[in-house]
Amino acid sequence: MDEITAQELKERLSRSAELQIVDVREPVEFEICNLGGELIPLGDLPKQVNRVRRDIPVVMVCHHGFRSAQAINYLTQRLGYDNLLNLKGGIHAWATQVDPTMRVY
Repeated sequence: MDEITAQELKERLSRSAELQIVDVREPVEFEICNLGGELIPLGDLPKQVNRVRRDIPVVMVCHHGFRSAQAINYLTQRLGYDNLLNLKGGIHAWATQVDPTMRVY
């Protein structure tokens, strides 16, 4: 599984690189803090898979990187996606390494 660090993601975003961020946490978690991506809770992913793009890199995000890894496994093994990156350490890594003002939980 391909991963991207919080710092690498920050650099890509600062270059305005075209990518999609998909957050697979629950709505209550997304309300606490988020990267502005699209919220598709892990349990809803099979019903909303058409929202996950195939034509650009997609960064999957959760709290610590475990649920996003599950999402990537599902999308790659069952549906043949090959453009997915897991945010290593999840949104928590972003908050501690990139944006210390972000709320953590």
